[in-house]
Amino acid sequence: MTAEMVAPAWMHEQITAAEYESWSEEQCAGIEIVDGMVVVSPSASKRHNRLARILANSLDATAGPEWNADTDFDVRLQDVPLTNRRPDVVVYRADTIDINPTRPEHVLLVAEVVSPGSETTDRIVKVDQYAKAGIGFYWRIEQAATGVPLVYTYVLDPATKTYRDGDVFTGVLKVAAPFPVEIDLGQI
Repeated sequence: MTAEMVAPAWMHEQITAAEYESWSEEQCAGIEIVDGMVVVSPSASKRHNRLARILANSLDATAGPEWNADTDFDVRLQDVPLTNRRPDVVVYRADTIDINPTRPEHVLLVAEVVSPGSETTDRIVKVDQYAKAGIGFYWRIEQAATGVPLVYTYVLDPATKTYRDGDVFTGVLKVAAPFPVEIDLGQI
């Protein structure tokens, strides 16, 4: 085995929050940390990124001054073992914009755009993790064969720390909670 073939230590050893916080933004891009282990995410497609951006922009425009919506940053679900997820879209309290790491109590809603290779993680694993962390709303966006995405909405049951199924939308997403928003999914 040549030196180029040896995996770096971070690929097969648990890392701590302190170690992760010492890494550069470039080192943290495109990865998540699950139970202290680095999980590398493949690059998203242009369609995936556009869908996440349109969703984030629409949410940001309608959320009101107390909430921001954005893409591509970590949400620290737990410190030990370290679990950082990087949802495709996050709606978070505007007054926490300079607080790092972003914690579940700062977050109102997370959305994941399902891509080939992320089906199980986005449909099962992240749903459970976000609910256990206490994030109030979870939206899962499926890229349907018709080209018009489907949005599955979930609402947290705080007593059981699980999500209840909400509505499913295609064409136009129109919800009253967590705040009123209407998004034309056909523009994707």
